Amino acid sequence: MSALYGTYARSDLAFERGEGMRLYDQHGRDYLDFHSGVAVNALGHGDPHLVGALKAAADKVWHTANTFTIPEQERLGQRLVDATFADSVFFTNSGAEALECAIKTARHYFWAKGQQDRYEVIAFTGSFHGRTLGTIAAGGNPDYLQGFGPATPGFKHAKPGDLDSVKALISPQTCAILIEPVQGEGGVTAMSNEFMQGLRALCDEHDMLLILDEVQCGFGRTGRFFAYEWSGITPDIVAVAKAIGGGFPLGACLAKGDVAASMVPGTHGSTYGGNPLATAVGNAVLDRVLAPGFLDQVNAMGQKLAWNLQQLAQKYPDHVLELRGKGLLSGIKIATPVRDMVTRLRDDHQILTMSAGDNVLRLLPPLIVSEADIEEAMAKIAAAFDAIDAEAATPAAGS
Repeated sequence: MSALYGTYARSDLAFERGEGMRLYDQHGRDYLDFHSGVAVNALGHGDPHLVGALKAAADKVWHTANTFTIPEQERLGQRLVDATFADSVFFTNSGAEALECAIKTARHYFWAKGQQDRYEVIAFTGSFHGRTLGTIAAGGNPDYLQGFGPATPGFKHAKPGDLDSVKALISPQTCAILIEPVQGEGGVTAMSNEFMQGLRALCDEHDMLLILDEVQCGFGRTGRFFAYEWSGITPDIVAVAKAIGGGFPLGACLAKGDVAASMVPGTHGSTYGGNPLATAVGNAVLDRVLAPGFLDQVNAMGQKLAWNLQQLAQKYPDHVLELRGKGLLSGIKIATPVRDMVTRLRDDHQILTMSAGDNVLRLLPPLIVSEADIEEAMAKIAAAFDAIDAEAATPAAGS
């Protein structure tokens, strides 16, 4: 009997080591990783540069506090500013914390301008922004809200891809629009460039802020540093986490200078956010992700994965109902119950995948994935489909 909360339906599988695209369990079996710890292990497992950075940092200072200057944090913040739209960065430990900071920043920006009644945020059905009381309210999923009392007020929900449904929710109290450019948890739904551009135009027209949740789809996963770059827009605030630390807990809220300016001492804080160990690893991740040619290779592998998935869909039309996503955040809406498929792939074919909403099989390989890895993954999924068909064709015992 575990001493841990029963909040996860855990497998007995325990991994003892990892190398590149592979994880090895307690029995020495290897698994192809198309899970990445939920898009966290961007550089796979055991990356020498990340391991070296963490070991070197561990010999120095593990933790001080954010009331002191942390050189690695200053360096990482400046590098993120230089590589993006942002002028300021606040470091957190997780994506939910990054979203909390983003929401607080948007509301406080208007409060500081004397518009205290502007606090409502338009979010979207099918979204996922974290598990805090604020972020489950922002996500609006009834299953995640149930049992936790009244939902935190100030959030309305529009339909993804439907600009008219967004317009209908705008009121004098609206301060921001919050959206994932590619929804992960909700069903791997990629927003069109036109829709993202439409949201930016609405924000400009109504003096609202555009907040992007790039916790899962950012940091190279779609083939560009951030997914918003594909649509050519400039956001006001972006929340990022997961891949930013390559496996070490780290998140960040990026914002334009005038938007961040109201967040003065006392408005927000974090004990661990951006500590020396986390930001040392974050800088090491950035070394790799922003290296010449890295994102070009990720983009090429995203296209290769999309092509292979199209071939899979053509071969198995009874199993593959729809292909979704962008780059290396891909989804397959399947006929088989998705949780059963995830278990089958893991136990019978030794490949790690994820489920998502709307019965979607989610594929999140590390950004170092190769063409050979993609072909191996497709072969494993095809073998699972073949096994399902064979089982369906076999008469039940005693019939």
